Amino acid sequence: MKRRTFIKTASASGLACTIPPILPDFYGPDYSTAELMGKADIELFGEGINLKEEAYKSFLEMKKAAYSDGFDIKIVSSFRDFYHQERIWERKYLSYTEEGMAPLEAIDKIIEYSTIPGTSRHHWGTDIDIIDGFPKVSGDVLDSEKFETGGPFEGLKLWLDENSTKYGFYLVYTNNPRRRGFKYEPWHYSYAPISIPMLTAYRKLNILKLMQQERFLGKEHFTAGFIRTYVQDNILDINPVLL
Repeated sequence: MKRRTFIKTASASGLACTIPPILPDFYGPDYSTAELMGKADIELFGEGINLKEEAYKSFLEMKKAAYSDGFDIKIVSSFRDFYHQERIWERKYLSYTEEGMAPLEAIDKIIEYSTIPGTSRHHWGTDIDIIDGFPKVSGDVLDSEKFETGGPFEGLKLWLDENSTKYGFYLVYTNNPRRRGFKYEPWHYSYAPISIPMLTAYRKLNILKLMQQERFLGKEHFTAGFIRTYVQDNILDINPVLL
């Protein structure tokens, strides 16, 4: 795979919330709408890793370096296609609404951590959820407290803070108190040389129109205003270096 130019930017574009009226099939030579939404059959590398080739090779370099320093980077989740994300979404939607939540309340609860199908960065083969495989841990491993002082993954988090960017991986959902959208995820890293141009292409999609074409549970409650806010807060209010 040809290495793409990695250009860091410090702030979001003023067009962050724009929903264009026309949806072409392709944005540039590389990324189709289907690929950006997790509906394309893309080539992935590494058993249990499932990343695009360039990201996979860089991940192996990072994993080797971390191992030398006493940490065993394990992937909890990487590529997820549209239909996998749809199953996660519908399972949570049914669970929350069966508990008595109103549909909009359930949707707000889901998008604290989970994306709407077709909008996940995990669709791209660039993003990973990772932990340290050495400590013995009970319960949910993707718990932010486990990455904090005294937690089993504190050491790995400090190592990643110091070293992950050397390999092109950046934390997506930071602990910035002013950041909106998804809650802090100290386990979620993105391979920036590929995910930045993919996000640039993704920002040109008409998300409202695309959602109107889907049939998963709860999507009938999506309004234009909701989608506009979701794009601004959940898709674009991320680590600014990844914009």
